[in-house]
Amino acid sequence: MSVRQISVFLESRPGHLRRVLDAFVAADVSVRGYCASDTGDYGIVRFVVDDPERAMGVLKNMGAAATASEVLCLRLADEPGELARVMGVMADCGVNVTYSYSLISTFIVLSVKDLARAEELLAGEPVELVGQEELAEPLASTDGR
Repeated sequence: MSVRQISVFLESRPGHLRRVLDAFVAADVSVRGYCASDTGDYGIVRFVVDDPERAMGVLKNMGAAATASEVLCLRLADEPGELARVMGVMADCGVNVTYSYSLISTFIVLSVKDLARAEELLAGEPVELVGQEELAEPLASTDGR
């Protein structure tokens, strides 16, 4: 089980990320997590959203350079050592995690070359693989509302 991640190549200037986020808001696309990395004059922003197809349409209409790819999304127990344990499983089995970032709560995204192998390795672990349909569901607020 994987989720679609959207990567957008943006000029590293004030307002460029905001334009993308404002366009997502206008299209009712909810960002569940993101990671922005700087490469100098340009950067890559990775998004996990509730509706990747709609988000890609928004980006296409803006003329943005964007791609979609499959990544794993795990829900970890909110306990010390969980992230270290998962990274240990990957490392012990020779699976390189090329990057990772956290989403809302204790969700994390892992980008690996072999999704099926990583899923297989994690199937016996006490983590929950999260699918795209779960990310489309509204999240409960943390303040009980």
